[in-house]
Amino acid sequence: MNQPLRIGTRESQLAVWQATRVQELLRDAGHESELVYIKSEGDVDLVTPLYAMGVQGVFTKTLDAALLSGRIDIAVHSMKDVPTQLAQGIVPAAVLERASYKDILVHKGDTAFMDDPRSLAVIATSSIRRKAQWLRHFPNHTIDNLRGNVNTRLRKVAESNWQGAIFAAAGLERINLRPENSIELNWMLPAPAQGAIMIVCRENDTQMLEACAPLNHPLTELCTYMERSFLNTLMGGCSTPISAWAREENGNILFTGNITATDGSLWADIHKIVSLEEAKNTGITAAKELLEGEGKAVIGKVKSLAS
Repeated sequence: MNQPLRIGTRESQLAVWQATRVQELLRDAGHESELVYIKSEGDVDLVTPLYAMGVQGVFTKTLDAALLSGRIDIAVHSMKDVPTQLAQGIVPAAVLERASYKDILVHKGDTAFMDDPRSLAVIATSSIRRKAQWLRHFPNHTIDNLRGNVNTRLRKVAESNWQGAIFAAAGLERINLRPENSIELNWMLPAPAQGAIMIVCRENDTQMLEACAPLNHPLTELCTYMERSFLNTLMGGCSTPISAWAREENGNILFTGNITATDGSLWADIHKIVSLEEAKNTGITAAKELLEGEGKAVIGKVKSLAS
């Protein structure tokens, strides 16, 4: 490869960290590269809640356009931001090994409100999934919208009257910004593919596919595929509170998925244990079981709340 490989990335500190990590891995594999910075629609509108913006791929479509026009050779994304149906002409090139899948609460130094059922705390997040799961546990609380990159959101929390805000652990930990006053929400099921990084390229670009192939982590690829196929089968996007987590344990894959009404009043969970060989289609199977069972009522509730 004579010319440096061009890596497309958003301009936020976290996005640049992720793209730089890919750059380092490519260098280790013998490929020189350069970063190309591209602003996404999700970075321009920092007021509207993500679930109200009405589109999937709000953080990815400008990079998709740059990729398809030949301005960049690959794009690097937080995998949870990538639509389950990629743009025509774009394919996955690699999924990096997953970091933490967990959500965390960044608080003001006092979490007593979480133990008081009468608490009227205010918690901030722009994620409909986090909102729904939080209200499932704390129905008396109020959820405020919080947009912006990681740095902006941390500043807003510090300047606010909120009791706390919810973040992805992986994002804060990657750029060494996780505050001491934060706790892991072990009961909160993550967004499909949370904590994973995806590289995409043009579908006919065999050179890029070959360059990125050594960066792929097969177990993370399998688990995130299961989670995203669960999401896709339930027809979920930014406006639907769908969660999924697949992980390996003792040679098997454990899969957990759920769908929750946006006000936290109704939910349906599903659990599966399958062998590695049988795991791939488990997300689809689990979603269909939910649709035929308890999930039907939850989806009806989601639709009624949205209307």
